[in-house]
Amino acid sequence: MSVSIGINPLTWTNDDMPALGARTPLEVCLQEGKQAGYSGFELGNKFPRTPEVLGPVLDGHGLRLVSGWFSGQLLSRSVEEELEAINNHLMLLKNMGASVMVYCEVTGCIHGDRNAPLSHRPRMSSSQWTELGQKLTQVAEHCLSHGVRIAYHHHMGTVIQTETEIDLLKKNTGDAVGLLLDTGHLSYAGGDPIAVQQRHADRICHVHCKDVRNSVLADALNRDSSFLDSVLNGVFTVPGDGDIDYSTLFSGLKKSDYQGWLVVEAEQDPAVAHPLTYATLGYKNLESLCQGAGISIRP
Repeated sequence: MSVSIGINPLTWTNDDMPALGARTPLEVCLQEGKQAGYSGFELGNKFPRTPEVLGPVLDGHGLRLVSGWFSGQLLSRSVEEELEAINNHLMLLKNMGASVMVYCEVTGCIHGDRNAPLSHRPRMSSSQWTELGQKLTQVAEHCLSHGVRIAYHHHMGTVIQTETEIDLLKKNTGDAVGLLLDTGHLSYAGGDPIAVQQRHADRICHVHCKDVRNSVLADALNRDSSFLDSVLNGVFTVPGDGDIDYSTLFSGLKKSDYQGWLVVEAEQDPAVAHPLTYATLGYKNLESLCQGAGISIRP
């Protein structure tokens, strides 16, 4: 078993709150990411979106494109409309050699609204679960025909964030729909990343490694904070710097023969959490965890 270790540019510059790291150039993100040891990056708002431009930029740093987020709207669009909206993104990932697409249904989402308590996030009816599952399966099958598998991202402030909702996602979708296991979001939602990894190992095709500071999380839940306020208060950090049991999780990934990317995606304020320092810490901790679990790291 072997994995690749990548990082999301959120460490330097935030897509949900663009003011965070707004002045940090893409060149700095890529240079420091490579310096910290990473093999690739996920897309962010400062990345070029054509292979002709993005390819040389990443090649210049010896980096690969890992994946990229797509904001799905299947609860408000037809499958045909979704496929039209997703096409350019799909072709970019395909042409850049990425094998997974980070996908999240964002209809009615509130994670980007600093004034919205997380208790106000949207939920689906039984009929909507059926609708989303059928539509998402069709979109996923289309993407897979191009060699890119959808990795569904359960995300705070959206219609799918809890462990129970992840179970319902699997129940209502076909095998073409993969699962992105995000340790930080799942822990924030009261779920157990280890249990979900064991139960849904056959669907997990991408892993986001963000840790949680339980004391900050308890305060955020008590105050019913917005997602962005909890990020600014430091609820997340890099793997190994918080309270999630990564050793047991990685043993599970080893047992299931997980072969994809491990991506550090620690949403923090870069003015408080120095990006290169935390990027380096995250890489070293993942390297150590892989070694402890007997997982090889692809160069």
